Amino acid sequence: MHHTFQPTHYHTTMGPHEPVLRVQSGDSVSTTTIDARGFDHRRVSVSPRGNPQTGPFYVEGAEPGDTLRVTLEEIRPNRRYGFCQSSLAANVVDPEYVPELPPPILAEWDVDVDAGTATLVQPMTKLGNLSLPLAPMPGCFGVAPKNGQYLDCAGSAEHGGNMDYRGFVAGTTVDFPVFQPGAYFFIGDGHALQGDGEICGAGIEISMDVRFTLSVIKGKRVGWPRGENDEWIFTCGNARPLDQALQHATTEMLRLLQQDFGLDAVAANLLLTQCVRYEVGNVFDPQYTMVCKIHKQTLRTAAR
Repeated sequence: MHHTFQPTHYHTTMGPHEPVLRVQSGDSVSTTTIDARGFDHRRVSVSPRGNPQTGPFYVEGAEPGDTLRVTLEEIRPNRRYGFCQSSLAANVVDPEYVPELPPPILAEWDVDVDAGTATLVQPMTKLGNLSLPLAPMPGCFGVAPKNGQYLDCAGSAEHGGNMDYRGFVAGTTVDFPVFQPGAYFFIGDGHALQGDGEICGAGIEISMDVRFTLSVIKGKRVGWPRGENDEWIFTCGNARPLDQALQHATTEMLRLLQQDFGLDAVAANLLLTQCVRYEVGNVFDPQYTMVCKIHKQTLRTAAR
């Protein structure tokens, strides 16, 4: 079944809030999200800032120990105005260089979905009217955390959250561990595009129209978010320091290769030694995100 849902309120924490909609496993949902500062498609403030989320969506039959599979089917900015910060975060440059960073100002972009571009409007710099291709993605999404917690949407953990990984585009499937009956799925913090790491603390922030499908995989346990697109399988680790996030992502990939692809422990380890690829999801927020990837062609070759 397909549901069309128009939100009336939003949450800046992820947890077992009162569900806005109950759906069956396999149902799809079309809805809207607002930007990280709480402004909707009209640029009207409708929520406090802090990555406000649409949801939660309660998925009937989802229980702790299951997996919630989220298929991102459409992610489309629904206004022309996008914004980001103009300067890098202090933690991504050498400490002695921090005084040389320019004072941050709000950079504004014209987001043209039909043309598939975001064009810099201001500030005026030597970049001129820089135009970049859109790659829309949710900066923050996931399920209710473990132990009945309500966690701030600035952070991330096993449940997902503010991972800011630019690979979460339409056509990607993402698996989350279920910690609460119903899973409680949230989505928000739209980015028209974003560089690796979200190194200024923002993508091109924008409100969006989204469509996704929620499916329960009974009895399948995952420890951290896992994903798949046409070319790659990947796992996400969320923590600080960055090496701990990498450890979580790598450990989850070892489990995935053995659980889903039938490799023995030695084979899984050996495959990663030479074939792993890593990407930085986020190095700005309270927890960082690292992504561990294996190309599907590598897996096809290994399975011969």
